[in-house]
Amino acid sequence: MSKPVHVKVIVEGQTEEAFVNRVLAPYLQVRQIFMQPILLSKKGQKGGDVKFERLKTDVHLYLCQSNVAAVTSLIDYYGLKEWPKKDEVPMNASPKQIADLLNNAAKELICQQYDNLNPTHRYLPFMVVHEFETLLFSDSAILADGLGIGKQRVDDILSEAYGEPERINNSRETAPSKRIEGLKYNYDKVSDGFAIAQAIGIDKMREACPLFNDWLTSIERLQEEA
Repeated sequence: MSKPVHVKVIVEGQTEEAFVNRVLAPYLQVRQIFMQPILLSKKGQKGGDVKFERLKTDVHLYLCQSNVAAVTSLIDYYGLKEWPKKDEVPMNASPKQIADLLNNAAKELICQQYDNLNPTHRYLPFMVVHEFETLLFSDSAILADGLGIGKQRVDDILSEAYGEPERINNSRETAPSKRIEGLKYNYDKVSDGFAIAQAIGIDKMREACPLFNDWLTSIERLQEEA
């Protein structure tokens, strides 16, 4: 039997917390990977304004726990105001370019400051390009059904992004969440977002979102190394 692997995932809001608890954690649990979300946002504070310094404090806290195999994070690029090398993101950068630059910058700083805690192998940052709602575009039929609209309206948005959810961009008018709010005026990030994510399932998200798949692959690799 595989050895249990415990992973702390730092999330920025209640939507991501519910997603990890109810969708992602059960998916990984069958692989003997036990993921626990840690809410970064302070009580009464909305997500979307993550400060790396606050994240860094939490990363250090959980890296210090010997029973934790790894610490990861689930942070949205949309709305991000302060992050190592954020100002160096090129214009028209691809999702992979954005994620690689910001994840590597975060990891480099964590490794420099907490080298004694083996962050090279134990810290696995993940920047969602562009936000949690990206994952909901992994299945246009399920998303449309969850919003009570025609599938073609979702397909039209995906066509603009070359069929890739992670390419739906991050302006105030065109970010994934803004697109969904335009399709359903009373969209609720937590209740609607969770229900749609649960209906889609992790496997479809992995197929449609390469960055998301790479992140989960790195977490699954922990089990192989346990």
